[in-house]
Amino acid sequence: MRITRILTVLFAFVLLFNISCSSDNESYEISPITYQDGYFISNEGNFKSNGANVTFLTRDLSLQQDNIYAYNNNNEILGDVLQAIGLNENKAYLVMNNSNKIVVVDRYTFKKLGTITDQINNPRGITFANGFIYVANTNFSTNVNSVTKYKISDLSFVKKIDFTEVADKIVEAGGNVFVQNASSGYGNKITYINTATDNKTEITIPNGQIGRTVSYNSDVYTISGTTANSYIYKISSTGTLTPVVTLTGIPNGTNLQIDNGKFYFSSGNKIYTTSIAAPVVPANPLLTVADNGPSYYVLYGFTVVDGRIFASDVKKFEGNSEMTVYSASTGGKIRSFITGGLGANGTYVNP
Repeated sequence: MRITRILTVLFAFVLLFNISCSSDNESYEISPITYQDGYFISNEGNFKSNGANVTFLTRDLSLQQDNIYAYNNNNEILGDVLQAIGLNENKAYLVMNNSNKIVVVDRYTFKKLGTITDQINNPRGITFANGFIYVANTNFSTNVNSVTKYKISDLSFVKKIDFTEVADKIVEAGGNVFVQNASSGYGNKITYINTATDNKTEITIPNGQIGRTVSYNSDVYTISGTTANSYIYKISSTGTLTPVVTLTGIPNGTNLQIDNGKFYFSSGNKIYTTSIAAPVVPANPLLTVADNGPSYYVLYGFTVVDGRIFASDVKKFEGNSEMTVYSASTGGKIRSFITGGLGANGTYVNP
């Protein structure tokens, strides 16, 4: 029996029944299994296929359940293109790009709680600040870009903040919001939104094109690259830009992640790491993955969390993705598995 099937049977048995048994004054109770203490893997699905779904993996990497949204919601179809997952308090927010909606579920049972559709237009990212939800929207067909704001309490629409450039990755730092005005390696600006007023300030990254922007310890970090070098910058929670390190000789840096006081990033099919406190140019990559080009498919899903690197091979969207987990300290392979869908684009820890 496949390990994925084992977990499905366990969930079917335990979620449906809270079993209490007794015999000769002895009793025991099996509590319902939840999705706590594991990872959500977002499977994007093919464009216009309504094939998006979420895979759950236990924290010890031993058990896996696929398509958990349909499983817990009467086989309801999640939608078209799962772009990202946002976690806040007891909820998970599933950003459905081509379905123009945010599906809200309980992050421990994955039961559907609600849907946001008002002013949603091809959403690409989500973050949370001061009791509000901020969603980055970019419709490449109509060139309409915005950040839309909602109340966390009731999911009601508050306002729309228009952009002239792409609104892609979006993160919170120190109570403020930062929007990456770059996508797929094109663009060199980040917009700082002061959430007290929702006024915005544009920040230009001096060198190259932005690869990825992340939040860490109330600051924002971004990586940019040229065909010769890459650069990491820090932005304070109030919008002050500071260079961190020039990665000489490492071209087109992207996929920036931060874990346990270290930067992780990629260049082509090579993964590098360096310290945040004392960054240097890595002499060698931590590891090199298979180059299953074209280039935009290489490391399509890349996350570093819990001292582990999760790197996906999306098989050119011709079959379900293969996710490989590596040690973030040694680069050694821990295990590989096939996810429950196409285009695995992110891994999210659910502690």
